[in-house]
Amino acid sequence: MINLKMILRIMGILSLIEAVLLLLCAGVSLIYGESIINDFLMVAAGSVIFGGLLLLMGKGASKQLNRRNGYLIVTLSWLLFSAIGMFPFLISGYVPRVVDAFFETMSGFTTTGATVIDNIESLPHGLLFWRSLTQWAGGLGIIFFTIAMLPLFGMGSMHLFSAEATGTSHERLHPRISITAKWIWYVYFGLTLALTLFLLLGGMNLFDSICHSFSTISTGGFSTKKASIAYYSSPYIEYVISIFMILSGINFTLFFYLAKGKPQKALLNEELKWFLKSIIVFTAIFTVTLTYTSPYGVGESFRKALFQVASLHTTTGLVSADYMVWTPFLWALLGVIMFLGASSGCTSGAIKSIRLLILGKMTKNEFKRMVHPNAVLPVKINKIAISPSTQSSVLLFILLYMIIFVASWLAMMAMGVGNVEAFGTVVSSMGSVGPGLGLCGPVHSWNCLPDGGKWLLSFLMLIGRLELFTVLLLFTPQFWKKR
Repeated sequence: MINLKMILRIMGILSLIEAVLLLLCAGVSLIYGESIINDFLMVAAGSVIFGGLLLLMGKGASKQLNRRNGYLIVTLSWLLFSAIGMFPFLISGYVPRVVDAFFETMSGFTTTGATVIDNIESLPHGLLFWRSLTQWAGGLGIIFFTIAMLPLFGMGSMHLFSAEATGTSHERLHPRISITAKWIWYVYFGLTLALTLFLLLGGMNLFDSICHSFSTISTGGFSTKKASIAYYSSPYIEYVISIFMILSGINFTLFFYLAKGKPQKALLNEELKWFLKSIIVFTAIFTVTLTYTSPYGVGESFRKALFQVASLHTTTGLVSADYMVWTPFLWALLGVIMFLGASSGCTSGAIKSIRLLILGKMTKNEFKRMVHPNAVLPVKINKIAISPSTQSSVLLFILLYMIIFVASWLAMMAMGVGNVEAFGTVVSSMGSVGPGLGLCGPVHSWNCLPDGGKWLLSFLMLIGRLELFTVLLLFTPQFWKKR
């Protein structure tokens, strides 16, 4: 059964959390003496009032969460945060249209990083900080933060975790899921702080350092500059961000094994090795190709290759070069990389390495079975057998992912979007990548897209961020049945 009162209560809590985030941006505007502070205060006040009303409506709600309520709450959370979060753009007049403001905010909270704003530098500091903060808050998941806080309100949280952390497995570092969530947030915050310090050492000012740390660790991609990281023309900054993008693409639980003196359990992780090998192979291909087809030397070719591969592979979306001026072979390869994603248990989007690893082992076993039809060939990851149901889930996810991609690609072209642009925007939105291809590439905004396309891509960002099933389940009749 759908527990409406409990859902309203949690939505109220989330509205209050967003009000706090908005007040942080008001503080930034205050520091820089910007008039947009009034807009942030107005939206924050509205969010508090709205949240208070929801809490009153949810008074006396049951403290138990079932799986059905968990899926509904997670989906509604992203919609709620995006709906409230678009008002600073609208009220300030910097993004005056609802479709554009909602797109920009959904892109932030889903850590996609695609933008419809043509002149990023024209935005006040408060609004630039809001764009970055939406990514940082959405990176590990508003719900993932909330489940760490729900015990304070006397509510359970396991079903919210299951709905938010969809995938092949949910590794738990502690019997209490709220403790696990808090520990992972410590890693998340620690990486953010470390990157901020490194960027400061590289000559980036404090404001830009914080904003780019938010965008990098969340694998989001919003920058305070239209040219993104290319604006700084700094090899040091490119290398530092490249390293932290890769670190952010690693399952966060592995950092705890390192901290607890269990490096073998982390370093021998098969998904980690698959992910790092993929980064190395693609970087090598890009480096060789750029060396022979571009004016870059070997060193610069490697740096540009590493940055772009790490950025798109981890679905971060920051760029240090306009890759659309490179040879078309590399465009196609970048399009492939956008499908891959990084590890499970991190903020990356797309298909993710664990599914590709399982698919690869299933394919290998199928060839063996053709030669030895009676052989028992289990699929093992880290010496643990993967159940047939999980294998089926992986196949279904990849199949559904590709069906939605093709259907959306055709839909975008039917709206008049070019073939290359339609491909790039769809794969980027589903994978939470950010930049696309063609006229929607790394140096262009997506403002040229039709309104229908922006609504469609916003929906793809949502289902891609929550890995398809959490959202699509709500459209099935079975979900709404009382039994």
